[in-house]
Amino acid sequence: MVMRTAAGGLVVDPAPRTWQVAALCRALADAIEARFNPVTVQGEISGFTRASSGHCYFALKDSSAQIRCVMFKRAASLLDFAPRDGVLVELRGRLALYEPRGDLQLMVESMREAGAGALFEQFLRLKAKLESEGLFDAARKRPLLAMPRGIGVVTSLGAAALRDVVTALQRRAAHVPVVVAPAPVQGAGAAAEMVLALARLYAMAGAPAVAGHETGVPVVDVIVLVRGGGSIDDLMAFNDEALARMIVRSPVPVVSGVGHETDFTIADFVADVRAPTPTAAAELAATSRSAWLEALATADGRLQDAVWRRLDVHAQRLDTIAARLGRPTSLPAAQRFRLDGLARRLQQAAGQALRQRQRQVQLISQHLPQQVQRGLERRRLRLDHLQVQLALLDPALVLRRGYSWLADAQGSTIMHPDQTQSGQLLHATLASGTLDVLVRERV
Repeated sequence: MVMRTAAGGLVVDPAPRTWQVAALCRALADAIEARFNPVTVQGEISGFTRASSGHCYFALKDSSAQIRCVMFKRAASLLDFAPRDGVLVELRGRLALYEPRGDLQLMVESMREAGAGALFEQFLRLKAKLESEGLFDAARKRPLLAMPRGIGVVTSLGAAALRDVVTALQRRAAHVPVVVAPAPVQGAGAAAEMVLALARLYAMAGAPAVAGHETGVPVVDVIVLVRGGGSIDDLMAFNDEALARMIVRSPVPVVSGVGHETDFTIADFVADVRAPTPTAAAELAATSRSAWLEALATADGRLQDAVWRRLDVHAQRLDTIAARLGRPTSLPAAQRFRLDGLARRLQQAAGQALRQRQRQVQLISQHLPQQVQRGLERRRLRLDHLQVQLALLDPALVLRRGYSWLADAQGSTIMHPDQTQSGQLLHATLASGTLDVLVRERV
């Protein structure tokens, strides 16, 4: 160690000082306190969380560095906005060294918005662009299959999200094959790798039902794109335009399970279904085997009940028919008895009809002479009456009253003097003879 003497000379201390960790941290804390505080700093919020105690923990970052921050409950209660990842803020506080971990942190005393962060602005611009193209429309979203033949998973092989998805699928639908297309989910090039992973799964998607049996390659009917939670920069790979358009081109439904329930990415908006967590994405991708078994048990019970009800109905009908039929040997006797009864009824009906006709003939034979006699009397009386009327019309009766009938030589009746001429000979028919009459003159 180099030391300065009282006379102003320099000497080298052959035994440099050895610090205790706590003492060194305290010395650094004192130096920071004396050199920088209070401090005002501007940056973008990342990884913001609010503990149950009310304290807030997050990182303040720019394009090349970040610093841990803590805002205690008293200061957080004075905020006039809700902090969230990606927001550009201006903080005022004191730098301190958190000695238990040796971490440098900023204890925030006040916070105000300074505008949206660069990453968040980029996110909003892309979101507005894709939304204007209709890529977020619910009309283009497809429903998930209840019974997928295979499930594709895109995530990192070392991610906890993969373990969560595989565990959930093993628990719920162990019979469904799972195809993992590994890809990094964070950092430079992650989005491009996920695009390639999706392309590999698309080649296995929407194939005919027998394709998997012929080629040995599982058929993928749904794809889940997952990763665990993180800050906005951790999730930026899922805010990539190329990845979003690749998701839209998927031939099968895509489930996005990125981050926690409060995290939203562009991939969430373009996916057919958005799940709050990777585990939830796996649960949405395949219906639980126990649910299918329960449904099958219910259907089996209903089918058995329907079969027994149908058997009961037919058994009841059979009993009714058997009761009507009786013993087969008794059927001819019953039919013969019925035939004898019908023959007797027919014979009785024929005899009754014959006797009724005989009575009618007897009645007619008894009353016919009287009716004929009465009819003849009526006809005779009418004939006499007509004879009287005819006699009254006899011209001889008129002549007997002193009248005569004049006719010319041709026999034409003379009705008027104009029909005669002087010197004309007429014939006059009287009651007891005829006369020739000579017309002397007309008066």
